[in-house]
Amino acid sequence: MKNIKQIITITVLAMTIANACTKLDEELYSEVPTDEFGQNEKEIAALVGPIYSTLKGHNLSWDFYMVMDELAGGMMAVPGFKGGDWGEPMWRETMTHNWTASSYGFNWAYFHPMSSIALCNQIYYQVEHNPAMSNDDKVRTLAEIRGVRAFWYYTLIDHYGNVPIVTDFLDKSQPATKSRQEVYNFIISELNEIKDDLRSDVSSATYGKMTKGAANMILAKMYLNAMVWNPSAGAKWQECIDACNEILALPYILEPNWKTNFIPHNEVSQEAIFSSVFKAGGSGIQNDISLNTLHYLDPVALGLNVASWNGYGAHPEYIKEFDTTDIRYHGSFLLGPMIDPSTGQVITTVHGRPLIHKPEMTLNEVDPEGWGWINQEDGARCYKWDFERGLSTSMENDIHIFRLADVLLMKAEAILRNGGSATEATELVNRVRERGFPNKPDKLYATVTLDNILQERRFELAWEGYSRQDLIRYGKFLAAQLPWRKNASDPKFLLFNIPQLAIDANDKLEQNPGF
Repeated sequence: MKNIKQIITITVLAMTIANACTKLDEELYSEVPTDEFGQNEKEIAALVGPIYSTLKGHNLSWDFYMVMDELAGGMMAVPGFKGGDWGEPMWRETMTHNWTASSYGFNWAYFHPMSSIALCNQIYYQVEHNPAMSNDDKVRTLAEIRGVRAFWYYTLIDHYGNVPIVTDFLDKSQPATKSRQEVYNFIISELNEIKDDLRSDVSSATYGKMTKGAANMILAKMYLNAMVWNPSAGAKWQECIDACNEILALPYILEPNWKTNFIPHNEVSQEAIFSSVFKAGGSGIQNDISLNTLHYLDPVALGLNVASWNGYGAHPEYIKEFDTTDIRYHGSFLLGPMIDPSTGQVITTVHGRPLIHKPEMTLNEVDPEGWGWINQEDGARCYKWDFERGLSTSMENDIHIFRLADVLLMKAEAILRNGGSATEATELVNRVRERGFPNKPDKLYATVTLDNILQERRFELAWEGYSRQDLIRYGKFLAAQLPWRKNASDPKFLLFNIPQLAIDANDKLEQNPGF
């Protein structure tokens, strides 16, 4: 085995951790011998910082998987605008469930997790053979790395099903495709082995890191979707409930103010279980939701100094499901007239139209397949993560990958599917719902059904990347959805295609069935 008692450069690692897990100022390390580095928390954080920076890939930007999930799941829409903006084929293919083996829209969803896994393997090797770290620090740190690696495999099993399993940094051979069942069992085994070695506190020291809560959250997701991802082993509803209970026993809270989860400095949320951490104006991948969703002139009305791209909006049918008195309605969607503060008048677009965002997306010049363009102002825009007035760079807001509200809804669903108490399930769902309807007891459920829970997930988790996964689990993903998908979809679209670039580079990879 290679001897790693050599001089290594830690410069980039320390810079990365500043943006990956904390809001700390950057600190640079010069060349340091590895047999001396890793003796305190700050040095350990620098060593593992790059793996947490990979979580920035969980992001509502361009063709990142959160966007593609919401497009495929009918939460989001990008039909293309007058003038040709956002006319790339991948938006149409994803919304209409018509992607092919050569489609490039899902490349990021594959290559980013795979490269993140490779980085986890590299840093695992470095930590495992680091003589400077104490045994306790090493055990916990290695558990964190395996947990983050398991998270990326969780995204891969969801989107692609059948992927290689790679854990050995020194093995440079081309990896072969493993079945979805093998990947499922690997993730479950990894998480069960490491969860008790992770920290369980909910504090600034563990924010943005792999903890016992985060590991149990991934386990709960795995068990909740077991009948899709590993049906031959049977339902795992009780296991899902047990994992949720493990999380509920930890000191997380359902934030009294729902918006606390989405404000610029939302690291204060004690509802957050696992997060991708951003810093305004930071390096690398950043939170650019403002650029991706806002009309070119929305920043004028909102007091922002950014050049937005007029991109994605909410699917009209999705937004119609909301009760407009739910605080999550106006808290999730930018609607109404955009007023120029210097004149007090509604802003006019370059096409001479009033800049008024409405839920509707009116198609023009519709082709035989039902596709057309919309006017630039059409559609409700993402307004879930608050835009800080004066914003001139990327956003400070973190994106919480997992939140306690999701745990309550998952447990309620698993209880009903397991034949458990409808009373308990109703109480769990109402804990989430009453936050959207404060002091309105008439808006709470008397008794919840599975369909109620699905709908509540859509109200609570809009824009957070779960609509595709949820609809697949409920058996509703392939159904027609007007106006862009007039007929039921082929079952092959339950998975994304393995990128052709990956297959061309590795002849041991197998394309998913039907592509």
